[in-house]
Amino acid sequence: MNYFRTALLLAALTGFFLAVGYLLGGQSGLILAFVVALGTNLFAYWNSDKMVLRMANAHEVGPNEAPELFDIVQGLAQRAGLPMPRVYIIDEEQPNAFATGRDPEHAAVAATTGLLRYLSREEITGVMAHELSHVRHRDTLTMTIAATLAGAVGMLASFGLFFGGGRGENGRGNPIVAIALMILAPLAATLVQMAISRGREYEADRMGAEISGQPQWLASALAKLHAGTQQIPNQAAQANPATAHLYIANPLSGGGMASLFSTHPPMEERIARLEAMSGQSNMQPPASPSRGPWGTTQQTPRRGPWG
Repeated sequence: MNYFRTALLLAALTGFFLAVGYLLGGQSGLILAFVVALGTNLFAYWNSDKMVLRMANAHEVGPNEAPELFDIVQGLAQRAGLPMPRVYIIDEEQPNAFATGRDPEHAAVAATTGLLRYLSREEITGVMAHELSHVRHRDTLTMTIAATLAGAVGMLASFGLFFGGGRGENGRGNPIVAIALMILAPLAATLVQMAISRGREYEADRMGAEISGQPQWLASALAKLHAGTQQIPNQAAQANPATAHLYIANPLSGGGMASLFSTHPPMEERIARLEAMSGQSNMQPPASPSRGPWGTTQQTPRRGPWG
């Protein structure tokens, strides 16, 4: 997805937010929604990383707390020509990961404890390379702003329902309009998130495979992530579904109505594209094929309870 199309989609999401404000409160509602949208975007720009990491209950780690993960991220950042991002761990059994931050100088990557437990070093390398590709393309800011606006749309719709919503001919609240907005507004915001996220996931897979030098590592990791997210719920993501599109694999797949509207492209297609890259590419991993990416012995992939 090119940057022009992404900008249009973000503009559409902002415009939809303003339209909801107008339908709920007329001109006053439009002005209020504009102020809220402007404040939300500014807040997301400066505080997106802290906000998302707090929602995920992530805690920062260094080389002493998580030496293997820190080593992997550090090596990949050097290979990609990126500043070293902050590294976080999320205490969640579901295997997953995401990146956030407004630019490469203020980026952070986060992995769940389930991902570190069930994936091999090579598979973790593939996942972290994918996340660093988001950082490299500055997707993290775009996707976080989209998540913030989508969450604000849902909040505004619920706010309108609480106060009666909509305006009739006499300026009185219209509960029918409020109920319709409460249902349709979050759905429309999710559809825009899907349009922004899906194309970027394909590109991040491609670039991540180039950074790691081994597409099959990410393909193998995605297969495990897909199985794990289908069976293990992510409590933090379910509490904040507007952040779902930030993760490498849809964290809401474990259940709930939100899983019907995935912000991610089909996992089977992503894996197929990576396997095609593996069969056609002359890329090389950072170290010799018989050893791990920084000279460590190749590991046997760890298996989770889901496969």
